[in-house]
Amino acid sequence: MTETIREPGAGTMPTAAVTTGVGAAGTGTTAPVGGRAAAGRTRSGGQAVARGGPLAAVVAMSLVGSLVAVSGTLEDAPFLTVQALRYVLAAVALALVLRGAGRAVRRPRGREWAWLTGVALSGLVLFNVAVVRGVEHAEPAVIGVAVAAVPVLLALVGPLMARTRPSPAVVAGAVVVTAGAVLVTGGGRTDAAGVAYALLTLACEAGFTLLAVPVLRRLGPSGVSLHTIWIAAVGFVVLGVATEGPAAVLTLGPDDLLATAYLGVLVTVAGFLLWYTAVGRLGPGRAGLFAGVVPVASAVGGVLLGEPVPGPAVWLGIAVVAGGVAVGMRSRGS
Repeated sequence: MTETIREPGAGTMPTAAVTTGVGAAGTGTTAPVGGRAAAGRTRSGGQAVARGGPLAAVVAMSLVGSLVAVSGTLEDAPFLTVQALRYVLAAVALALVLRGAGRAVRRPRGREWAWLTGVALSGLVLFNVAVVRGVEHAEPAVIGVAVAAVPVLLALVGPLMARTRPSPAVVAGAVVVTAGAVLVTGGGRTDAAGVAYALLTLACEAGFTLLAVPVLRRLGPSGVSLHTIWIAAVGFVVLGVATEGPAAVLTLGPDDLLATAYLGVLVTVAGFLLWYTAVGRLGPGRAGLFAGVVPVASAVGGVLLGEPVPGPAVWLGIAVVAGGVAVGMRSRGS
């Protein structure tokens, strides 16, 4: 079975990150999320705060795009078992980092448990399953196009969750970013089931960000990351043991374990912290623009790994993505 990975965003194909403690990821606090109350709106220092958001988003999404090479090394590994090990490792690593830094993570309360569970089950567990099942009915590019549409969904739905109007500039930028990402990703063949899985992948990818918005302000990037990671770990352990058996972990070789460690410690921990930092500072609408960085990073990473230089359509798509981000970031609303 082919191992595909998410991204926050993300998930891809599913998750990503690098160093903990980058930017606000080491503070555990965020400014208000959504609409005019979004982080970085205060006159005294809001612009400086907002400037850190794009950097966090670019690094997080670049890491997601770098997962292409890693996922290729896990093609023959048991998918659910790898995911279970990945998220268990990530939960332990993040908890140790926060403890070592003397950082206390707030305990969710009331409805916050429902939001966090929604993020973990839709944005992490179901997303990964949808991607893997989807590529059995559609070419990977089809799933990639679905993920590329996430910026538009975040630009429209994110502000509505904050009871504000979507920013025309952000929506326009998101449309341009999606068009550029489609050029980079390309198209592919599919059937009806493949289309259904692509739409499910799109919904789950958006849920990874949107379902976190109501709890991000109080729990911060570190709290949202830690709780969603351990909830996802529980889900994957249950699924892995039930379908692949507890002995499946013994079939993993040294290369599989190394790749899983990369996904868990570097990709998941740092990527989640960076992405939720960006969402907290920019709001989901503007942060979503940077989802277009994923296929760009994948294309550039492929060249660095020795693959053929992409054709003109890919480079045009990269330029379009950059233009879309520039258009969307001109707006102060998100």
